[in-house]
Amino acid sequence: MSDSDALKPVLDRIAEALDRMSPRPPRTADFSSAEAFVWQTDGQSFEPVAKVNRVPLALLKGIDRTAAILLDNTRRFAAGLPANNALLWGARGMGKSSLVKAAHADARSKAAGLKLIEIHREEISSLPKCLTYLKTAPFRFIVFCDDLSFDHDDTSYKSLKAVLEGGIEGRPKNVIFYATSNRRHLMPREMIENERSTAINPAEATEEKVSLSDRFGLWLGFHNASQDDYLAMVRAYVEHFGLKIDDAELVRDALEWSTTRGARSGRVAWQYTQDLAGRLQKTTDQL
Repeated sequence: MSDSDALKPVLDRIAEALDRMSPRPPRTADFSSAEAFVWQTDGQSFEPVAKVNRVPLALLKGIDRTAAILLDNTRRFAAGLPANNALLWGARGMGKSSLVKAAHADARSKAAGLKLIEIHREEISSLPKCLTYLKTAPFRFIVFCDDLSFDHDDTSYKSLKAVLEGGIEGRPKNVIFYATSNRRHLMPREMIENERSTAINPAEATEEKVSLSDRFGLWLGFHNASQDDYLAMVRAYVEHFGLKIDDAELVRDALEWSTTRGARSGRVAWQYTQDLAGRLQKTTDQL
């Protein structure tokens, strides 16, 4: 037996071991199989969503002007026209993520090729890799990150900055990025103030942090609901689900519920409606 023959089994085992250690190739996504997908970093795949958890646009009360702006932007993007990345920021529970999903459904009714891709905040550093798969697909995509924010020493925001604007390649023409956040600049105030106080050049250090939000062409603010807006939300849900209750009792009951929660918002209105439906032995499955 020659030396080369003796080495062949060894080399074959080494090749097999290296093959097992190498990353698995990404599964080719069938974007025609669903209207929405979740980007999974492990395996670099897009998991289809059988049914999107969304609220009908007509039930989103107290955000009419904001909704109109995002709807117009989304419709233009779906039609292949110029549109902006959007940052929806502000009060908790006021329908930021619900509006994104509702805007997708509205635009998709006129452009079936519009897909919604959710990327988790913890995986935002993998966004450039995600986009490499989307840019070659024959569809248009809204990439959506809910509750986006960055803490101290978190540098993954730099990946997002390069994707939104400023990188050599930039954002693919068939992709737009929507994010929701409780923070207008995506950074906690104390983090920004600390940069000012400790940096050699405070202005430059702060500018790098807050410039991320400047990469969004649309800043859409959401503010705490007034009592009238809150009651309008409750009444819309009650009517939608056909819940039978006297209006005076509904107002008294809903206001007491909001007082115990210490807030008036769309989320609180929905939670109250869930409780009311349960007490009336009704279901809320028809959303």
